[in-house]
Amino acid sequence: MRIDGRATRTIWPAPQGHAVCVLDQRCLPHRVEILRLSTLAQVVRAIVDMAVRGAPLIGVTAAYGLALQAGQDPSDGVLADAAQRLKRARPTAVNLAWAVDRAMQIVGLLPAGQRAGAAWDFAAQLADADVATNAAIGDQGLALLRALRPRERGRLHLLTHCNAGWLGTVDWGTALAPIYKAHAAGMAVHVWVDETRPRNQGASLTAFELREEGIAHTVIADNAGGHLMQQGRVDAVIVGCDRVTARGDVCNKIGTYLKALAAHDNGVPFYVAMPMSTLDRTLQDGVREVPIEERDAREVTHIVGRDARGDAVEVQLVPDGSAAANPAFDVTPARLVTALVTERGVVAADAAGIASLGS
Repeated sequence: MRIDGRATRTIWPAPQGHAVCVLDQRCLPHRVEILRLSTLAQVVRAIVDMAVRGAPLIGVTAAYGLALQAGQDPSDGVLADAAQRLKRARPTAVNLAWAVDRAMQIVGLLPAGQRAGAAWDFAAQLADADVATNAAIGDQGLALLRALRPRERGRLHLLTHCNAGWLGTVDWGTALAPIYKAHAAGMAVHVWVDETRPRNQGASLTAFELREEGIAHTVIADNAGGHLMQQGRVDAVIVGCDRVTARGDVCNKIGTYLKALAAHDNGVPFYVAMPMSTLDRTLQDGVREVPIEERDAREVTHIVGRDARGDAVEVQLVPDGSAAANPAFDVTPARLVTALVTERGVVAADAAGIASLGS
């Protein structure tokens, strides 16, 4: 996608030196900064601190992190330890462990001297595959959007939660890919953008993306979505996911479940864009089995914004001494999901639908 009109990916090998470059998402939307990562520790920290975020992107970033470690020490024990450190960085999104395990399967079969090159090649291939996957999700989702009957003649109003755009992937995004495809096809689209507290990925990242692509959008408080659905101002909800169980339960950014309940109550289609890499066939009951990451309470008690001088400042929102809880994800039961939009097709969110996608 584009920043200031220039085609941009979220991650790429550094043109010089043994490193990888990423867009530092902590700085958006007010500054565009590039973060250079040259060690495993820097990659882990970038994932934990959410300089990079989004299930597909952290998987690719982790693959590059393993390549960086292989270039410094490709021995079995060191790489095994690196793999575990990467997988512990964000426990909920299944793409991270999926990418690391695939990389380890490849390099583990090779002599030590060939491991770094193979790991770099795999990471690059994974990045390209992510772009192709998301473009395919966009095509599948576009067909769904074309079939919708807008409640406002000539204009489709969609609601999304968190950021499942190109900033959460290598390019295109998952939930936003169909919207980008629709816009490119000349469809009139407007997007309701949940602010997505506590880190405001919608207000900062999704709004930034849509602005750069020239797509009409309106940022709303998280609690406004249900009201808009009651008023007939939402034609469909489309979100991404971090993990989907074998029976179709969807784990996504905290607050997704509430949007699904409101959509169900108001007869609004609720679509989930699901790359196959986020499918976890080892789990059945998402509510009981998906590990939910608990993040630092400071993300709830404080917020970062831009002051009148243009400087980024952090301010405290709550009284001194007030405790805060910060679960990062929730689980939407399959019964609330209208359909899963994958690179292989659109299927029902149930065991039979998922089985039809193949292995």
